[in-house]
Amino acid sequence: MAYTERDGTRIRYQITGMHNAGVPLMLSHGYAASSAMWDPNIAVLAAARPVITWDLRGHGRSGCPGDPGEYTHAACVADMAAVLDAAGISRAVIGGLSLGGYLSLAFCLSHPRRVAALLLCDTGPGFRSDVARRRWNDRALALADRLERNGLAALGDSPEVRAAEHHSARGLALAARGMLTQQDARVIEALPSITVPTLILAGADDRAYLAAADYLAAKITGAVRAVIPGAGHACNLDQPEPFNRQVLAFLEQLDRR
Repeated sequence: MAYTERDGTRIRYQITGMHNAGVPLMLSHGYAASSAMWDPNIAVLAAARPVITWDLRGHGRSGCPGDPGEYTHAACVADMAAVLDAAGISRAVIGGLSLGGYLSLAFCLSHPRRVAALLLCDTGPGFRSDVARRRWNDRALALADRLERNGLAALGDSPEVRAAEHHSARGLALAARGMLTQQDARVIEALPSITVPTLILAGADDRAYLAAADYLAAKITGAVRAVIPGAGHACNLDQPEPFNRQVLAFLEQLDRR
């Protein structure tokens, strides 16, 4: 476990398999989760490559700045670059689940030369429709309000939340307002410009995100889509063995190139 600091905010990260020779993999967790959500996957995925996991700002053991303006997608993308720099890694497979997958797409658009491939798990690409974006944002803002009223109990009891190590309901509320909300259609409109190998995974029971997986696969040239049976929104936690098999096969193909 280590920390790097960017603009006064400490970001916690961990590298497993640092000296292994395969293409490095960076994994970003979803909203209200932490890097602990990858615990069932790290040992297998890091057997042949470095795997970097980290806590988003406002989450887990990373810092929780008091300024709401510091909770943005751009800040998270800059945090990702800072973690890779601290790890001495110039280029990696960039992957994540849910919000972490969306940030992986945003990172690919901002730093295309640092992305060897993408791994998108139970991920949505944002919204073209202003109406749909407002509905999503209204739910995110309502969650922020509940966190400020009720503390961490407002998060519920999903598998990824149970695995997390949060210490600040205020940080999560600010993250909901600034990072979970969507500001524009930049990412969804840029999907056809992505040319790196891309694996898209979704849990068979994650109905809200199965359509998103189809959309991503249709818009990203050459993307491969797979469904994990018996899994919900946290497909890596619900069914770690089939998840690991799918990801390993994808990574091993990259290593052979």
